[in-house]
Amino acid sequence: MRKWHSRRDTRKIHRWGAFLVSLPFLIVIVTGLLLQVKKEVEWIQPSTEEVTIDSLSLSFNEILQISKGVEEAEITDWSHINRLDVRPVNGVVKVRSTNQWEIQIDLERGTVLKTAYRRSDIIEQLHDGSWFHNAAKLWLFFPVGIIVLILWLSGMYLFFIPILAKRSHKS
Repeated sequence: MRKWHSRRDTRKIHRWGAFLVSLPFLIVIVTGLLLQVKKEVEWIQPSTEEVTIDSLSLSFNEILQISKGVEEAEITDWSHINRLDVRPVNGVVKVRSTNQWEIQIDLERGTVLKTAYRRSDIIEQLHDGSWFHNAAKLWLFFPVGIIVLILWLSGMYLFFIPILAKRSHKS
């Protein structure tokens, strides 16, 4: 059995670890960058409309009926709605359909303010690995995170060892 040689073996661990995590980590990096700018890029996540209202007068049934009128969302009943995001300060309710379309409705008048495809949820699922399969989140992306931590540690070691060696030779 070969003896442990810290610099050589750390470089090997660093090199092979980087190779093993390259594709999943690339996905994490790219999707993370997209998520950082989701509020600024309409293509990723539609911006929230704002209206002035005097009262929140829409009922849930009225929200459902209005949502059914937006063809792209393909809503026929409550099972096609993923969530409602009520923003009283903005005077808006965001209806998110199960097919990723978002409808923004004026909470007082019931008018559709905006309809847009929302990509941020899919990007988040790619980012954490759940888009591939729920098991990928725990059994692929989590180990990749651990390996990236090891890469960081080994990279710091490889960076500082020559600096510390130079200092000890000067003494």
